[in-house]
Amino acid sequence: MYVHRFPPPSVYGRLRVERQNLTPARWLEQRPPGNDGFGTVAAVCAPGFDAYARILHPALLGTEPVRWAQVAGVYGRSVSAGTRWHELIGAQDSLLYRNDDTPAVPGVWDEHPHEGPTPADVAGALISVLSRHTSTPDHCWYGLWEGYGHYDWDGLPLFRTPGRDEVLLAGPLDDADSPAQGPDEVPPEIPDLWWPQDRAWCVGGDVDLVSTYVGGSAACIADLLAAPGLEVHAVAETSTVN
Repeated sequence: MYVHRFPPPSVYGRLRVERQNLTPARWLEQRPPGNDGFGTVAAVCAPGFDAYARILHPALLGTEPVRWAQVAGVYGRSVSAGTRWHELIGAQDSLLYRNDDTPAVPGVWDEHPHEGPTPADVAGALISVLSRHTSTPDHCWYGLWEGYGHYDWDGLPLFRTPGRDEVLLAGPLDDADSPAQGPDEVPPEIPDLWWPQDRAWCVGGDVDLVSTYVGGSAACIADLLAAPGLEVHAVAETSTVN
């Protein structure tokens, strides 16, 4: 089915689209050997941070978020840093679980976790924590995979991360989730990558994942692990992503 793609905008949500200077993103292209292939936390996020966290995208019951731990209890399982959603619910295939015969559990969950960049409610909770761990919350940068379906980004300069070409965006941290606040029936995706000018942390997500990853200081990751609005597990930069 043909999907109409609009010309590239000058702003995405409230984030400015960078049309010339990609210098702020070049550090993400300079990866040491072993961190240049998709599949690890460092490849989706960025290498070299003191600590890392995996933030699980919640399942849904209607419009209410449901933690993986709550779902796990129904199946007599537990959740760890490496848990895969399809295994948690007893699905046979990580690529086909949305279309297989694995049923939801009435009264517990009825919608799989969001597969893609950070969901809006998770992004809002992340913003609250990450703002405390940067000296430049009003000066942040973002990477948006050029393959998302709303806009035709042809002609704009792109920077490269493992497996993806990204459009560079700019704006304050408080506006990270602004694309999802628009009036569209299907809101545009929140950027996959976020980092402040001081590079105190980096957020990484991907179109194929049901988790968001964050690299930062030990204090930043500890703060995320304690955040009441997030379901978070500590991981290593070499951990496999899910």
